[in-house]
Order: sequence, then structure tokens, then C-alpha cells
Amino acid sequence: MVNKSVYSSDFQNPEWLKNHIFKILEFYYPKCMDYENGGYFSYFLDDGAVGDFETKHILGTAKFIYMFSIGALLDRDALWCIEAAEHGLKFLQEFHLDKNNGGYYWTLKKQQVSDSTKYTTGHAFVLLAASKAYEAGIQSARDIIEYVYELLEKHFWEPHHELYVNEINRDFTITSPYRSQEANMHMCEAMIAAYEATSDKKFLRKSYELSKSVTVKLTSKSGGMIWDHYDENWQVDWNYGKESEEDISSAAFIPGFSIQWSKLLLMLKRNFSQDWMAIKAEYLYNTTMSKAVDNEYGGIFYSISQKGAPIDTDKYFWVMAETLGASALLASDSKEAYYWNVYTYISAYCETFFIDNEHGGWHQILNRTNTKYNNFKTAIPKVDYHPVANCYEVIKTLMSN
Repeated sequence: MVNKSVYSSDFQNPEWLKNHIFKILEFYYPKCMDYENGGYFSYFLDDGAVGDFETKHILGTAKFIYMFSIGALLDRDALWCIEAAEHGLKFLQEFHLDKNNGGYYWTLKKQQVSDSTKYTTGHAFVLLAASKAYEAGIQSARDIIEYVYELLEKHFWEPHHELYVNEINRDFTITSPYRSQEANMHMCEAMIAAYEATSDKKFLRKSYELSKSVTVKLTSKSGGMIWDHYDENWQVDWNYGKESEEDISSAAFIPGFSIQWSKLLLMLKRNFSQDWMAIKAEYLYNTTMSKAVDNEYGGIFYSISQKGAPIDTDKYFWVMAETLGASALLASDSKEAYYWNVYTYISAYCETFFIDNEHGGWHQILNRTNTKYNNFKTAIPKVDYHPVANCYEVIKTLMSN
């Protein structure tokens, strides 16, 4: 159970949240900086030791750029954050970028391509990272924002569905028939960030189209909650992953997706307000919380069945972090105390079990009874982007009230 005695009101204190973000950054920096090959190391043990000196994942690279850019936005005197973000952008453009075909490679070994697939999710995080870097004052990131947008329009966008495909091969000649809402969720977040950084309304329009397509059109096919897996015609694939014994959550609802979408809808609403956004955000959040909260051990189950029964009872750091962000935005938008109560509950749970007060950072996965499986603080490419992003959104929300 959550030990509520350790909870303090600090999670609703913008200055405390800012300090918490910097504690996370300081867990990784400067150990994450690969000065020999460029970019970042993004596999760490609990004590901060680097666990992989070779793998460079596009998500790890982009998330670190994003996180250091957030640090620069929170403290204009933190020049080390600007330098660390620029270090990642340099590696991104020199080695992740496919200079022959365009787009960004998924993974590298040091400086050599190990997976050349072009994933929508990877490009979403590049766009997100470049947007925050530009907002933080790194002018060179502006060209990356435009480059990624145009590439997505050319190769990934399906205008008749108003959604992006999931993955394409190296030279953009073969598109996978698999479709995923998750890639579009991350792209919606990136488009919102691009709009907030540039004020260019094409990014706002795209984030609106994505949010409407996923949270209205697709949920009408899946019973109201966010389902992740679709065929090439964007029809629900209820059988996806059922043959896999290793990933029991593939054929299940992931509550964290509905929670994250509720947050994104309210982030969009502050820039382009329509009544349906708050209604849908509350529905997704409330429906999820009614089914996925573990009332015995605390936290939120990772996956549930179509009937709402727990399937994967593990607790994931990103789900808890997204719940913090969504709860704060819903509390601010609706003025209902319930959402701050949930925020308080999840804050206490995270302080008790997920935040590593000894070494820093957040634990990645806990079992149902809130015990770690191993001593990995961040398996590639976690790097605590979700806690940083959501603490930052909570700060913005608190400061605007």
C-alpha cells in the first residue's frame, strides 16, 4: 500500500518540481555524454553506472535533447543544458540522419547503422526534441522542425485517414501494413510542441487532426477506450499479439495510452479550444481510472482486458508520470477537486516506490507488489523523459492558475 505519511505538498510546488527535474538531469549528466563517438549513453544501472557503451537509439538521443532543453527553459543560466542538447543535436544530424534517402535511422552501434527502419515514433521524438531545443534558444533546431514535417508529409501521412503509418524501410519503398495509434499519439505531442515553439499553425492543425482521428474516430471502433493495434485500413486488430507468450499486453488495452491522450487533449485545448476536447479527456481518464487502479497495492495496472480485468499487473514509470500530468491538467481545466486528489494519491505512490531518492531518477518497472525486477534504472531508451515532461507540464499548469 502507499505510505501516505511520506507525502508532502511539494508535488504541487513549482519550485520543488523544477528541482526534481534537475535532480533527474543530474543523475544522467555528465555520465550520459559520449565524448568519443558522440551522442549519449542511455542504458544505466540503479547506481548510475553505464550499462551499454555502444547502442545509440533514436529515442534515447531525442529524449535527452528534449530533457536538456527543458532544463534550459527552466533555468536560462544552465548553459550546461544548452551544451548537452547541442551535443545531441550534432550527433542526430551527423549519424542518425540518412543523408542518402532521408529520415532518421532507428538504432546505431556507436556511429554505425544497426537498424535502418524509419519509424513514425522515432521521427515524432526528433520533432519533439527539435521543437523544445528551438524554444530553448537553439536556432539550428528550426531547420530540423521543418525538415521532419515535410518528410512526414511526403512519406508517412495518410490524408484519407488523417493518421500516420507506423514504419517504412530504409529507402521508403516498403511500408508496413501494421498501424499503431501510439505512433500518432507521440506525433500529436510533437506537433503541439512544434506549434508552441514556432507559432506556425500548420502544426496546430495537424495535432488537431491526429487527436480527432484517434480519440473520436478510432475509439468509436474500440468501445470508447484507446486500442493500439490496427491493420492497414485502420480497422481494429483484436487478435494482434495473441500468439505471443512473451508480450501478454499486446492483445489488451494499455490504460496509460488513454491517460496520456487525456493530457494531450487538454494541451491542445489551451491552444485551440473546442468543447469536445475536455469532454473526451475526462471520459478517457475517468473510464481508465475506474478500471485500472490497483486498490490493493497502489498504482495503475499496465494492461487490462476488454472487460476491464487486469492482465499485466506490473507498474510502469511512464504510466504513473502521465497520470500526474493528466491529473493536473484536468484539475486545472475542470476545477474539480477529484483530479487533485488523484494527483496527490499518485504523487504519494511515486514518492514511495518509483522515485529513487538514494541515487536519483525513477525506477522503470515494478511488479504488482511494487518490487523491482532488476537493477536497471533505464533500459534503452527510457532515460526518464516521461517524469521530466510531466513535471514540466504540471509546472506550467500551476503557474497559469
